[in-house]
Amino acid sequence: MNIQEYFARISYNESPKDADLQTLTLIFQHHIQAIPFENLSMHCGETIELDLQSIYNKIVRKKRGGWCLENNYLFFWALQELGYDVCILGGKSYEPAEKAYKDELDHILLKVVIEGNSYIADVGFGGPYQPWQPLMLVSGKDQPQMPGIFRFTEDNGTWYFEKVKRKQHVPESSAPTTHTLERGNIRKIYTFTLEPRDINDFQELNTYLQVTPDNLLQKKSICTLQTTEGLYALVGWNFTEMKYKYTEDVDLVQVTTLTDEEVEKTLKDKFNIVLENKLVP
Repeated sequence: MNIQEYFARISYNESPKDADLQTLTLIFQHHIQAIPFENLSMHCGETIELDLQSIYNKIVRKKRGGWCLENNYLFFWALQELGYDVCILGGKSYEPAEKAYKDELDHILLKVVIEGNSYIADVGFGGPYQPWQPLMLVSGKDQPQMPGIFRFTEDNGTWYFEKVKRKQHVPESSAPTTHTLERGNIRKIYTFTLEPRDINDFQELNTYLQVTPDNLLQKKSICTLQTTEGLYALVGWNFTEMKYKYTEDVDLVQVTTLTDEEVEKTLKDKFNIVLENKLVP
């Protein structure tokens, strides 16, 4: 495994001199605009292995994406290679339908310490709740980014991560979207503690998500990628193109329903993904 090969994969052409915030931010942005958040393996008969060599071969060499466990573990490796003080944390994501956080860990995120300041670096959430740069770990502070305003709040050792949403404009010609954002201005994303984790803490989760039929990742094939203006999302046969801040406080959302052939073409054209096995959206 080679850090230069990873840099080529994310189209990062600089020579990082210091393990500083500027370099972290640049690599972070290149990663989320090159490597999709996707669970396509689950929908084309492939097993997802949670070991570094397998993840590296899949994402770097085969130019695929991955879900949070894969994306953030690869990023963890890259940051360690570059000399960052980085550790793995575990999160519990928010379920809007249940109006509650998960009981068990179901998300991996990274904490990076630079010059005594802690930052959360999460390249593996995907979709409209994916930050575009590392966030300072401080409670109650609004941190505006292109996707919206992100915020952490801390309560008795538990941290809560949320995003202030913008309005959305969906043109009438657009296909009806089934994953409409829930009402209200604040979207809860996940909760976590600062207890350091090991990748082995997530092996059971990695297996569970692949064999349990009632979780979202089993029900829907998902592929999302951040762009310079917003994001692309392919969920089942629906392709969504989102442009952030289309006007001051409005995101433009265009949804198209695709045929099977168009799904394959869209994966190649928009996400640079060519699958080895047949996808069943």
